[in-house]
Amino acid sequence: MLNDRGHNNLWLRTSRENDDHSALNRDETADVAIIGAGYTGLSTALHLAERGLKPVVVEAAGIGHGGSGRNVGLVNAGMWVKPMDLIETQGEEWGHRLISALGDGPRLVFDLIERFDMACEPLQNGTLHLAVGDKGLSELRDRETQWQALGAPVNLLDAGETASLTGTNAFPGALHDARAGTVQPLAYARGLARAATEAGAQIFTHSPATRVEKRNGQWRVQTPGGVVKATWLVVATNAYADPAQPGLLAAPMQELTILPFFQFATAPLPEDIARRILPERHGCWDTRMILTSLRRDQDNRLIFGSVGSLEMWSDAAQQAFARRTLKQLFPFLGEISFEAKWQGQIGMTKSHLPRFHMFAEKAIGVCGFNGRGIAPGTVFGKQMAAYIAGGEELALPLTPVEPAGLARQRTLFYRLGSCAAHLVSARG
Repeated sequence: MLNDRGHNNLWLRTSRENDDHSALNRDETADVAIIGAGYTGLSTALHLAERGLKPVVVEAAGIGHGGSGRNVGLVNAGMWVKPMDLIETQGEEWGHRLISALGDGPRLVFDLIERFDMACEPLQNGTLHLAVGDKGLSELRDRETQWQALGAPVNLLDAGETASLTGTNAFPGALHDARAGTVQPLAYARGLARAATEAGAQIFTHSPATRVEKRNGQWRVQTPGGVVKATWLVVATNAYADPAQPGLLAAPMQELTILPFFQFATAPLPEDIARRILPERHGCWDTRMILTSLRRDQDNRLIFGSVGSLEMWSDAAQQAFARRTLKQLFPFLGEISFEAKWQGQIGMTKSHLPRFHMFAEKAIGVCGFNGRGIAPGTVFGKQMAAYIAGGEELALPLTPVEPAGLARQRTLFYRLGSCAAHLVSARG
């Protein structure tokens, strides 16, 4: 996991949902043992409990400690891959099944938030994919055409409309997806944990899985405080699996290239300034290869994110890049200071699509959300619960783990390359 020394995660500080779970200190027997308390593991636990099964979740740190508590908070429909490219990659049947499931993903997220009254700043007014130059605008036109052919409420805005919704004239257009929205991401994860617990799931934090084995037809998950025995096992660690652990515990990392992502948050903006920047609080990201993201939280903090890490050698460069970019976009901001900074990591697959695996008999998991974890993690958690409880198929085909060649080298390239790009560019 990434080193958080000197960091101050805004989401941890502002979450109105609590994490009051404790470590496992006894042996437990369950129908399903789940490793990882992020969106996927918690959604699986919630939907299993609602089907009358007993899930037990073990988490190495706190609820949402990994990507679920470190991301931008964009609840998007679909994946990064364009719809037609996805169909070409997955085939007609699986492609349309996946597009349908993930297209409805934001609706599932916001329905759960409403049903369980989660205090996570939900706002479902769409997201904006911002065009950078003519090339970016052409890409967004293609995305609009493909999504509209599938009946999705996705529309390309012109420069004037984009400026009105962002507060800057820097972008010639933006793709608005009305299905999408934003949440406080850690609070949503904690809300899922609360809902799962209320439904009958058991969740234990600060209980790292140190060994997994199968004896007499039962999975045994060893933690420092006790063992969870279960018929089924769900590995829901994704990009935060520990590669140093044996066997199944490290399996997700075999096929993932790790992409670092950092964020900075300003102090709450004065009301007159806040009204000029993202006046409807849309979450945004741009079309550059080394993308940047923008959003405001409910207290009017402006949150800036981009690909890269915040390590001792890169922190100052990333902060300078963030200030330059914000000053270029919003010259009226004045002096820019940050009250919070944090980083996370994204698990990337070769296809840029998630993959469903049966690691062993009755041991399953979905890996590689490629920066789209909130809605897909929730969707696939629900689908894995249905798969375990009733044999229903997922929207992903069952595939073997495909080792990512040169994954460590690619990860190092992203860490070093993004910092180098940020040193010389205003927007990456």
